This record gives sequence, C-alpha cells and structure tokens, in this order.
Amino acid sequence: MKNLILFLSCFLSFSVFGQGWEQTYGGTDSDYGEAVQQTTDGGYIIAGGTSSFGNGSSDVYLIKTDGDGVEQWSQTYGGTEYEKGYSVQQTTDGGYIIAGRSGPIDSSYVYLIKTDGDGLEQWSQTHGDGGSGYSMNYSVQQTTDEGYVMCCSTNPSDDDNDPHDVYLIKTDGDGLEQWSQTYGGTGHDSGSSVQQTTDGGYIIAGDTYSFGNGGSDVYLIKTDGDGVEQWSQTYGGTEYEIGYSVQQTTDGGYIISGRTDSFGNGNLDFYLIKTDGNGLEQWSQTYGGTAPDLGGISVQQTTDGGYITTGATQSFGNGVFDVYLIKTDGNGLEQWSQTYGGMAPDRGRSVQQTSDGGYIISAYTSSFGNGSGDVYLIKTDSEGTLSSSFIIPTPSNRKLDRVIDVLGREVNHTTNQILFHIYDDGSVEKKFVVE
Repeated sequence: MKNLILFLSCFLSFSVFGQGWEQTYGGTDSDYGEAVQQTTDGGYIIAGGTSSFGNGSSDVYLIKTDGDGVEQWSQTYGGTEYEKGYSVQQTTDGGYIIAGRSGPIDSSYVYLIKTDGDGLEQWSQTHGDGGSGYSMNYSVQQTTDEGYVMCCSTNPSDDDNDPHDVYLIKTDGDGLEQWSQTYGGTGHDSGSSVQQTTDGGYIIAGDTYSFGNGGSDVYLIKTDGDGVEQWSQTYGGTEYEIGYSVQQTTDGGYIISGRTDSFGNGNLDFYLIKTDGNGLEQWSQTYGGTAPDLGGISVQQTTDGGYITTGATQSFGNGVFDVYLIKTDGNGLEQWSQTYGGMAPDRGRSVQQTSDGGYIISAYTSSFGNGSGDVYLIKTDSEGTLSSSFIIPTPSNRKLDRVIDVLGREVNHTTNQILFHIYDDGSVEKKFVVE
C-alpha cells in the first residue's frame, strides 16, 4: 500500500480548497456574540455576554481566536449583577476596548472596559447614574486623541415612562469622562452607533419618536468635536423604522443600516440608506421577503464600493430565523445574499470584510453548540459561501473507479479530508472539499 500511495503522489496536480468555516463558543447556559473585528494578527476578537461563565447572571464575554476561528483565550468581566458587551475594537496599543452595560436587569450603567492584548483588564469605568433608562445598544470607538467615544440612550429623569434621549460620552485614554451630550425631543429617542468622522466630529445613528413621519424613524445626528449638534435628519415612513449602524463612506457621505415596517415586502425588512455629507438621502433600499426580516444590525462599506449588512431572516433559509448576509453594489442593489443556521433561531449581529476579501460574522445560535444558546462565528469567502470548489475538467470517456483516503482505504465521498479519485483510465485526482 505504501508503494500505491507513492505512485499516486506522482500524478497529483489538482486541489480544492475552501475559505469558509463556522465555530461556536460557550457553555451549557446562554451565551451571545454581539460584535466581531479582525485583529492585526489575522485572528478575530468577539464581544458579547455569557451566563455559562463568570461571576453573575450574565457577564461580559471576550473571545480571541486565530484565523481559523480556533479559540486562543477567553475572558469574562463583571460582578454579581447583569453585564453584557455590545461593541469591541482593537486599540492602537494592541489591546481591546469593550462597551456594554452593567447593573440590575431593569437598570444599568454604561460599562467601559480596557484590556491588554491577552484580555487582562487594565481598567474599567462606569458612566451614567445607573437609572432605568439606558438602552440595550452600545457603541464604542477609539478616537484620534487616544480617548474613546460611546453612544446609547438615557432617561435623565430615571422614570422609565418619561422620554429617553440619545446619549454621547467622550472619555480620555483612561476612560474618564471629558464631556457628554444628549440629543432628542419630547418623545423616546435612542442612539445605537457612533463613529468619529474625518473632520474630528461624530456621526450617530439611532431612532426617534420625537421627529419625522411616523411612530419611529431612523435618526442621524452629526456633531462637532465637542459633541455640539451641527445637524440631524430623519428617514422613514408612517410606521416603525430604526437605525442600528452607521459608517462614513469614502465620498464623505454616510451609510445607515436598520429595519423598516413602512417599506419593502413584509412586515419588517432590512433598510439601507445612503446620504451625502449633510445627511440628505441619495437613495434607500429594502431587502427581505414576506415574513419578518430583522436587520441590518451592522453595515460596512466594502473595498469595491458596495456594502455588506447582516441580521436575521424568517423569509429565507430553514423557516425559522436564520443569519442573513446581504451584499450590494454602490447603489444598494443586491448582488447576492446568503443564509446560515439550523432548525432553531439564529441571528447575525455584526459583519466585517476580512483581509482576504471574505466576511466574518458574529451571531447568536440556538441550533448548534453546547447550551441553550452559543456564540456563533461564521467566516465566508467573497461570495458569502462557506465552501469553495474548483471544477477540474475531465475527459468525457473516463469513469470513476473508486475513492480512497490517505491510508489507501476505500471510502464514500466525504468532506474535510484529503481523498484520491481513481479513474478507469489510470488518472488520479487529489481533492479536498471544505464545508
């Protein structure tokens, strides 16, 4: 048999490789992946929450993986109450900054955690008064002065029946507050995403009941470097809209992702809005089917000038909520979409284009893993697929004789291992198909 393998190796000239994979992380209780970023070493950092590990009912959960999604380390942060991480970024010193919430389940502080490159906590800070009005959406970014900016929503009166406002907090490099601002009107208003803009100011996306056309509209706020509002815009129809994510685009405008109940094909659809530098709408698009589609939780401009967004769909996939990934061109026209998941609810939370042109998605899964819910990390190729194949042209008159593995054992065709296809004309192909 050794001779057979050596003989075969002389004829091997083709291989099939894939860029995609899926991984889950967590324990026997509920664990959530809310945000993901590719790190400078080619791996990934994921932030979320865990009830399987840590000190309390839920703790902030930070997971570092290599480029194949294999866990290198994980850390938890928090006390005996309810903590969860919603946003993470690698910092210029190689560590990580995490934004989330901390406190009882019905009230919370804004929770900011700075770690070193191994996830060891260097410091943490809380902001706000711990009242009942802090939102469940938090966003953090390191600023050009080595400080941090965060947004969420707050209820200044500490009465949950009173209106909430968008809340923007700027800190120094140690997480100490330098200033904070609130924005909004007499209704409920909240902030979900913030980014520093090229002029040193900030752009915030969220939703508003105070302004606009309907029950709730997408709310976009532009501020100067001190958080003073320069302008704001609303987008939407007579029903319910919310903005989840915003990014400044290469032309100086903005791309906003969210969801809409006023437009589209179903009772909820993905909603993508492109504006100019003054927030004036240039175009908007919806995506989804006749069932609820919950997105887009995250959006990013891609290197080809298009956009990638993720969330969850009940219109497509397995009939329950599946992770939903949509790629568009620069005008928001859908180029392709993909779903991922199993026979239980799975939801996408964050997406980023990776250095190889593919995509990394952090999600929540109740279809796979160890417990009632697990962190779900999905790596795809540039078309959103989990496997790649290379079709080898073969002579039309030859037939497959048998398939063997590397030990020479005859097997049926399977995935994720090297196999040798032996044909009746004596030719041999080496194949490796990744699913």
